Amino acid sequence: MIRPARALSIAAIAAGLTMTTLFAAASANAAGVNYVALGDSYSAGVGAGSYLSDSGSCKRSTNAYAYLWKNAHSPSSFKFVACSGAKTGDILNSQISALDSSTTLVSISVGGNDAGFASTMQTCVLGSDSACLDAVNTAKNYAVNTLPGQLDQVYSAIKSKAPRAHVVVMGYPHIYKVGGDCVFGIGDTKRAAINGAADTLDGVLAKRAANAGFTFGDVRGIFTEHEICGSLTTWLNSTTLPIDESYHPKASGQAGGYLPVFSQS
Repeated sequence: MIRPARALSIAAIAAGLTMTTLFAAASANAAGVNYVALGDSYSAGVGAGSYLSDSGSCKRSTNAYAYLWKNAHSPSSFKFVACSGAKTGDILNSQISALDSSTTLVSISVGGNDAGFASTMQTCVLGSDSACLDAVNTAKNYAVNTLPGQLDQVYSAIKSKAPRAHVVVMGYPHIYKVGGDCVFGIGDTKRAAINGAADTLDGVLAKRAANAGFTFGDVRGIFTEHEICGSLTTWLNSTTLPIDESYHPKASGQAGGYLPVFSQS
């Protein structure tokens, strides 16, 4: 009969060997991965702090999901070119050159700035309900009628530059928990409208990604109750300074929300 202590020791060794095997397998799988992280502020990690000194106003963070994935998997190469404020045109003009025929993994979030999300948020926070609803409707109309063509251009360019790559298009979370526990801030009419704009944008992104043969990383589910006014730890900045970090994921949102979705996509 094996003594309990002896059994525990064997179990611990077995568990350790299993973890070592899994880690080795993950490292081996990533050994041939050439990863390029494109996108806007949500991919750069604006709002998550710990910005790379050489990224300047792009504010690329070591807490961004792309950088966290790189640290965990040690790919053969890693290019982090996501930048705060990037629109589809910026991807084509300034970021797409990071891709080449050896690229095997690409992540990207883009479209929110094209649709005017930042100015819409400003209107909703500072203006009336009617002004907010008008701004949201304008953003939604842009997302439905104009953004698809712009996304198609970006996705086509990615496929052309990196034909072998697995491409993950990351979406945007709901910003607010409607009916949540916030005493201050905007009301539920505005919160629901802003979330509706995110749904419209994510719907467009998901469809264009699917048409391109890309994977869509939907983060709305994992952010549930972690939104502003949610019942769990808030993963998003509310109005904050510097102002450009408002309504962006904190480090906890990048690690707890974006990273798992990207890793599983």
